[in-house]
Amino acid sequence: MTASKVGAAGKSDWLQGFTDALPILIAIIPFGALFGAVAVKSGLDIPTAVFASASIYAGASQFVMLDLLGQQVPVWSIILAVFAVNFRHVLYSASLSQHLERFSPMQKALSFFFLVDPQFATGEARAEKDKLTPAYYFGYAAPLYSTWIFVSWMGALFGGLIEDPAVYGIDFILPLYFMGLVMGFRQRRFFWPILGVSATVSMIAYFTLGNPWHIAAGGIAGMLLGAAMSKPPEAE
Repeated sequence: MTASKVGAAGKSDWLQGFTDALPILIAIIPFGALFGAVAVKSGLDIPTAVFASASIYAGASQFVMLDLLGQQVPVWSIILAVFAVNFRHVLYSASLSQHLERFSPMQKALSFFFLVDPQFATGEARAEKDKLTPAYYFGYAAPLYSTWIFVSWMGALFGGLIEDPAVYGIDFILPLYFMGLVMGFRQRRFFWPILGVSATVSMIAYFTLGNPWHIAAGGIAGMLLGAAMSKPPEAE
């Protein structure tokens, strides 16, 4: 393949990734704006709220951070809680890494920073149908990341106009969004047993260990069951 064809393919992949990301913005916009609003109400100034979105880039963890900041707990507790919520990203990276053979070491490092939930789900889906290229991956990441930062800033500026987000159902967007991501994998082998075990362990952990440990517990339980039920191709 000539250099011009490679360049054209890269542009096409980037544009396809960008286009595929646009429907996800429907969920990201209100969620990011809500974070900005809650961050300012929790005592953060606008630059700090925007910096949190740009550097952490993990919505659920950012809300956990705000909740714990309001409780004035030690910094190490906040870091540990954020790690617990973000532990699923470790599982994401372990799964997605097998599809990054076309990525340079620098691209791999950058790809893990952008590895949020929709990025993982779309990357896995793309890898099942075609090769996952850096152009497609970062084309998908670009609108998600830039929109997340922008709407966090807008929420911080104007979020005070919404006194109670729950009245408008904004607080329900995140769980509904996660449910859609999970159900996107329902055609995979062992999906329902893994989902059942993961959900059961997560609920038990929630009522015994409390938030946010149930997230990591459910993820680990599902991962272990998946590993136990899977067999290498030569053994099947």
